[in-house]
Amino acid sequence: MANVTVIGAQWGDEGKGKIVDWLASRADAVVRFQGGHNAGHTLVVGEQVYKLSLLPSGIVTGTLSIIGNGVVLDPWALKAEIEKLTAQGVEINAENFAIADNCPLILPLHRDLDGLRETAAGSGKIGTTGRGIGPAYEDKVGRRAIRVCDLAHLDALDSQLDRLCAHHDALRAGFGQPPVDRAALIAELREIAPYVLQFAQPVWKRLNTVRKAGARILFEGAQGVLLDVDHGTYPFVTSSNTVSGTAASGSGLGPSQTGFVLGIVKAYTTRVGSGPFPTELEDEVGQRLGERGHEFGTVTGRKRRCGWFDAVLVRQSCAISGVTGIALTKLDVLDGFDKVRICTGYRLRGKVLDYFPAHAADQAEVEPIYEEMDGWSGTTAGARSWADLPAQAIKYIQRVQELIETPVALVSTSPEREDTILVRDPFVD
Repeated sequence: MANVTVIGAQWGDEGKGKIVDWLASRADAVVRFQGGHNAGHTLVVGEQVYKLSLLPSGIVTGTLSIIGNGVVLDPWALKAEIEKLTAQGVEINAENFAIADNCPLILPLHRDLDGLRETAAGSGKIGTTGRGIGPAYEDKVGRRAIRVCDLAHLDALDSQLDRLCAHHDALRAGFGQPPVDRAALIAELREIAPYVLQFAQPVWKRLNTVRKAGARILFEGAQGVLLDVDHGTYPFVTSSNTVSGTAASGSGLGPSQTGFVLGIVKAYTTRVGSGPFPTELEDEVGQRLGERGHEFGTVTGRKRRCGWFDAVLVRQSCAISGVTGIALTKLDVLDGFDKVRICTGYRLRGKVLDYFPAHAADQAEVEPIYEEMDGWSGTTAGARSWADLPAQAIKYIQRVQELIETPVALVSTSPEREDTILVRDPFVD
């Protein structure tokens, strides 16, 4: 049986939560390997709705859930999320939940810096969630981060705080802010430390143990490939690598263990925040997609921008991440359209491109080339087999997989866990 790595193949918000939840019921461990609590995964199980930002989606099913070293962890956000889920009847303890002891922490000073920068940027804003994720990753790479393991050694933190505060105090001064209050920071860390440390352990070791025992491991990515700090629409990206290769470095298992790569793909395209969006629809069609798809960010509540399916972007994402198969989500949102469009290429200053260029100016200037197809009048909502789908909807799916050069493994037809058409089982292939 194969392990499975799940990534978003667009700009996030593709419906990963539902798919991971569906797969987690058949997995033995679920691992978050990058990002922070800027991710937003909504799970619908029966009448209950769970909204996760930091915790792996497997926690709802009681599956062993792990936050890997590639994640940046806000300990206060973690505590709040666990308390919220506990109130919904989800049991979370040291047996079914673990945090990598080498995981970097998001501190109040990171949230401060995130907000100060965005406010000062004016028209140069990149649309961060303001949760301190970017500054925390900067401190990790700058070798001045406070990590989970440091919470057990707070009395020996002076030299690390010297490095950290030397950096942040200079930045804060530039924004007209006072230096970091070190005493207050240590006090906050002392208060939260016991709560976090109960879950802390070398998760690379635990993962290797369960792997040797034959367990099926599900690696859960956050955001989407188009927000990858290297391969996304830079600088309108997140601060981590969101591609499938990060599953290895962000968890402590080698690349040979990441298994089947499942790319989650929405049947149309959405984006939250600033940045290029070639197929964006600022008309009644875009409005209709947003209303029918309930397109508001799980974490921020921000309205998502909507547009037609962009096969060029998804083909590029699938190639970069080595996607084995895709899970096509929210097909039902396209029900009832007389015509549907798919972007098959771009025009840029008289040239036709079959890829998305790297430079921001070129990205902003490309014009989509569309292929138009007949829509369908029947409903796809709740379908659980090909026989339940209108013929034209099947044609749309087939055309999508042709254009992105990647086969469809799953089709999701509603937020409900069981409303899923299984074409190819990721855990078997």
